[in-house]
Amino acid sequence: MMTNFDDFVLPQALLRGVAKAGFQTPTAVQEQVIPAALAGRDLMVSAATGTGKTAAFLLPMIERILQEQRPRDGLRALILVPTRELARQIQDHFMRLASYTRLTLEVIIGGESKAVQVARLRKNPDILVATPGRLLEFLELGEAELKDLDVLVLDEADRMLDLGFGQDVLAIIGHTNPDRQSMLFSATLHQRGLRQITERLMKDPLVLTIDPVRSHPPQILHQLVLSDDPTHKREQLTWLLRHDSCEKTLVFTNTRIAASALGEQLIAAGLRVAVLHGELDQRERNRVIALLQSGRVNTLIATDVAARGLDIPGVQCVINLDVPRCGDDYLHRTGRTGRAGAAGVAISLVIPTEWNHFQSIERYLDLSFERRHIEGLKARFKARRSGTRSKKKTKETSAAALASAANAARQKDRHRDRKNIGKRRQPSGARGVESGHAPLRKRGPADTDPVTSERRDHEE
Repeated sequence: MMTNFDDFVLPQALLRGVAKAGFQTPTAVQEQVIPAALAGRDLMVSAATGTGKTAAFLLPMIERILQEQRPRDGLRALILVPTRELARQIQDHFMRLASYTRLTLEVIIGGESKAVQVARLRKNPDILVATPGRLLEFLELGEAELKDLDVLVLDEADRMLDLGFGQDVLAIIGHTNPDRQSMLFSATLHQRGLRQITERLMKDPLVLTIDPVRSHPPQILHQLVLSDDPTHKREQLTWLLRHDSCEKTLVFTNTRIAASALGEQLIAAGLRVAVLHGELDQRERNRVIALLQSGRVNTLIATDVAARGLDIPGVQCVINLDVPRCGDDYLHRTGRTGRAGAAGVAISLVIPTEWNHFQSIERYLDLSFERRHIEGLKARFKARRSGTRSKKKTKETSAAALASAANAARQKDRHRDRKNIGKRRQPSGARGVESGHAPLRKRGPADTDPVTSERRDHEE
């Protein structure tokens, strides 16, 4: 077990950067990934967000470039990411860890000037962090070159596939040096389409599963608040934002339209909120995040796409106004709080139409939710655990069946009760009903006339 970063035998410049970044004891991800990466192994790593995986691949990457310094025209290392926020987060980590080296890193993402980015590429940085779509554009235009690449990292590979970047990633791999070292990080290694990428990317990879996605940090308190309808939800949310003493809160909705509408309502109610969704350009997104980090607003309303890769220190509370679409999305949302061992709370507001779906998430994650009631806004909706009522009925029915069987067993089967019963006569109107036929009509005088009867049969 590695008790500190000195055990990894990193260059002194890197160890100074680690100290500057405030890292003391390696996380489980760093403890397993760093030695294997320093040995040059290809890696497939399943790890949840907030586990220290960024430093786990940056430190070996920087160490390799420092140990093998030589003049080259192309990039030494490439990190592919699904979102702009994650790219900026990795850049921030690099600036601290490599602050005592002369290595350079540039970021190429959508939403920024292509001319400015071309100028960055022509500086020949050591490391490039990029989103797949924008980088592939530059590769096809001949503005980027990957033939000298030593290390390729795919971070949050499952999310890249979710966003439709699978073919772009495969095309980028085709531009790289086949002798490179490759590392892939993903919340799950069972994502559809991931195998096609790993077959092209990896050579005899070491597979590591660390803090799998379905695990949840014990320092996060998960709470459930029942609501009657969407209007009731918003009233409860407003109360929580006014009365809970959280310095920074993230509120999640499932759609951009819902996020924008909620932001307008809360601002009108006098709350300090900002909205982050996928339609904002990069400058506006940076401005919104800066508002929360500086404390000018204390609540950020976000969608899942906008918040993926978001790393804002000090988020104490996450509120799910809309129940997430799946259990993995729940963990990605709540993973914004409780980071680095700090305490956090995750609150889910649930209306009757969301109850069954919410319970499926609860079962999938094997989570225990604390029920919370808001005085004056308590819901009329009384949710029951699935199967509670049906189990009670089953027991009652079983008891009644046993009693009936016991009574039947006590009755004697006598011959005198069955003899001379004969076939019971049924009323004429009921004959044939049990077989699904309509009852026969009574025959009138016209029915006895063969001519009349034949004409009626033909008309019918």
